[in-house]
Amino acid sequence: MSATLKIDFHTHSEGSYDGKEPVELMLDHIEDEDIELDGFAVTDHDEIEQSLEAEELAENKNTLVIPGVEVSTADGHLLAIGVRERPEEQKPFMETVKEIREMGGAAVVPHPFQKTRHGVSKRKINDIDAVEAFNAWLFTGFQNRRAKKFAENHDYPKVAGSDAHSLGMIGRAYTEIEINKEKEQITSQDVVEAIREGETTMNGVRAPIYRAAYHYFKASIRKIAYYSSKFLEKINEELYRYNRPLRELKNRGLGTS
Repeated sequence: MSATLKIDFHTHSEGSYDGKEPVELMLDHIEDEDIELDGFAVTDHDEIEQSLEAEELAENKNTLVIPGVEVSTADGHLLAIGVRERPEEQKPFMETVKEIREMGGAAVVPHPFQKTRHGVSKRKINDIDAVEAFNAWLFTGFQNRRAKKFAENHDYPKVAGSDAHSLGMIGRAYTEIEINKEKEQITSQDVVEAIREGETTMNGVRAPIYRAAYHYFKASIRKIAYYSSKFLEKINEELYRYNRPLRELKNRGLGTS
C-alpha cells in the first residue's frame, strides 16, 4: 500500500534571525487548522535546535516533522532536509552538498539564482538532490519558472516550499510525495529517499505582492542593521585597542598613588 503526503519543505521558526513563531505553535497550527498538510520541515537559518524540538513534539501527533537547516554556504543558501546535525557554515556549495548527504539528508537548493535572497548561481550547481522550483515568497513567477526550467533541463527532482516566516504562510506551497508504505509508518528518512528518487509533485500559490514587497523591505532593513552593527562592533574593538596604552598608564598611576 502506498501513501501520498503533502509536505512543506521550507519553513522558519523563531530559531531563525528573521522568524518569529515557536515550533510548538507551528505544529499546533498544522494540526488544528484546515491547511491539509501531512508534514513540514523546519529549516531555520544555520540553526537546528528548534527543528529537533519540533520533531520531538510531533512524536505523538498526526503531523510528520522532518528535521532540517537552511545552511549559509560560501555560494548561497542550501536546504539540508532530514539531517539532525547542523552542517558547517560558509563552506563551498558542493562541499556542503556532500556533507549533507554524508549526514543522511537531501540537499535541496532554495530560490536559486536570486542574488537578493542568497540564491546559488547556476555555475555552482554541479549536482543536487532537488531544486526548489516553486517558492511562495518570490516576488513574481519569473524566478520560479527559471528554477523549474533549470531542474527539468538537468533532470533534477522539483520541490515546492512556502518559505514561511509566519503561521499564515505555512502550507502556501507544498510538495506531494508518494511512498510505498502506510502513512503511519512513514519516517523522515523515507521522505529523504523519495526526494532523491524524484517522487515529487509541486503545488502552491505565491504570496500576495503587497506581502512579498513588505517582506523584501524588512529583509533590506534587517540587512542594513546587521552590517551596521558589525561595523560598530569593529569600531569599538579598534577604539579599545587604541586606548589600551592610555588605560595601562592610568592603571600604573593609580597603582603608585
